[in-house]
Amino acid sequence: MPRYRLTIEYDGRAYHGFQAQDGLPTVQGAIETAVTAFCGQTVRLVAAGRTDTGVHATGQVIHIDLDKAWPARTVMNALNAHLMSEAVAMLDCVVVDDDWHARFSATGRRYLFRLLNRPAPPALDAGRVWHVKKPLDADRMQAAALTLVGRHDFTTFRDINCQARSPLRTLDLARVTRVEDEIHLEFAARSFLHSQVRSMTGTLVQAGLGRWSVEDVAAALAARDRAACGPVAPPDGLYLTGVAYDPLPPAPPA
Repeated sequence: MPRYRLTIEYDGRAYHGFQAQDGLPTVQGAIETAVTAFCGQTVRLVAAGRTDTGVHATGQVIHIDLDKAWPARTVMNALNAHLMSEAVAMLDCVVVDDDWHARFSATGRRYLFRLLNRPAPPALDAGRVWHVKKPLDADRMQAAALTLVGRHDFTTFRDINCQARSPLRTLDLARVTRVEDEIHLEFAARSFLHSQVRSMTGTLVQAGLGRWSVEDVAAALAARDRAACGPVAPPDGLYLTGVAYDPLPPAPPA
């Protein structure tokens, strides 16, 4: 039973998150329906991570096991053909060894949060950016973001319904840059807690607005208390941009 690794992108506005839910449109449901339409097989795909309602992806990774050894490009093209009415696209497909796993083989995940920082609302990117009208100090946000880098107890930035066993995570990257009218926040870690990126982003915006100092952000982290978190950012503007893996092993013999 060959295993296929697929890199995908999607617009999260159309879905109730990534994970399949009965009676609700989800990214996983759309892809699994496309697989059945393509080859008649019912599958349960595995993803590198789950994204919430309204969150987008430009580099999500999944794997599926198929009964027949199809060429990888055939799988990619066929799924895209059956996803034409969905806001989901397969960007790449390769055959991998059957012990490769989209979730457990991952060594890192990267997110981007796009903030539109201008008085005028987005006409073309509505739902794809978080619109913040008041001026934001990106340098101040960057200084505050650096206090979050490293291994910490991220309870403050963890959703109360998070199912992770431990709040300890190592944040490898927290970078804030201004790109014309936008402010981009990039985060990288091996794994993230539920709503961690949105929680950190909302808090850093408080620093950018001048309502919180850099020290306030550091103190919120140290509090290890969800009540110390700033307002949580909306899903608009959040993208899963990539998943890191060790070099792929050679494909199994045909």
